[in-house]
Amino acid sequence: MKELHYKWEPYLKYGQRFEVEKNKVIYRQGHSGRGFYYLSIGEINITLLSEKGNERIINVVPPGMLFGEHGVHQEPYLTSATAACPSVIYFFSDEAAAAIYAEHPEASVIYTESLIYKFRTLAEILSLIESPVEQQMAYYLLKLSEENGSASMNQTSFAKYIGTSRITLNRVIQKWKQENYIILHNRQIVIKDMEKIKAIANQ
Repeated sequence: MKELHYKWEPYLKYGQRFEVEKNKVIYRQGHSGRGFYYLSIGEINITLLSEKGNERIINVVPPGMLFGEHGVHQEPYLTSATAACPSVIYFFSDEAAAAIYAEHPEASVIYTESLIYKFRTLAEILSLIESPVEQQMAYYLLKLSEENGSASMNQTSFAKYIGTSRITLNRVIQKWKQENYIILHNRQIVIKDMEKIKAIANQ
């Protein structure tokens, strides 16, 4: 949801700023919530652990977005968050959020819209888990394009995103290349025919 990018910037003075290294776990699925976060610089991988113990990336948070919104009022985090690269984040406790909303009522609307978007995304992802790999790949490429302004992603990360092997992923990639749906540029998957990818995602 690109319209939410950087909307939280005016309230950063209320948060605690942290610099985190690559692979640093920000919060873990199931742990009691401590508040929510804002990504200023870097990239955050959001992962979901299934009942079978399989972990997969379900979202990639770009700079300018909130994440972990479901961890307020000590509610358990529904996902885990890990820094994909050195990143700068801001943490907002329940107390900090209350102070923001008291002085800036419009901030509660931004938070609520972001939370609703995350719940909707999680529901869509859960509904797709048993779908064919090709349909999941198309959905995630479109989602990346919507959220990050770019649909490109390297194959290793994309395999984790889908929860499949690189062999399976590469088979679909080669098929899509031959059909001219995508191109590979600097080891990144880039959509070339958006309408075809949308058709696959909506099968």
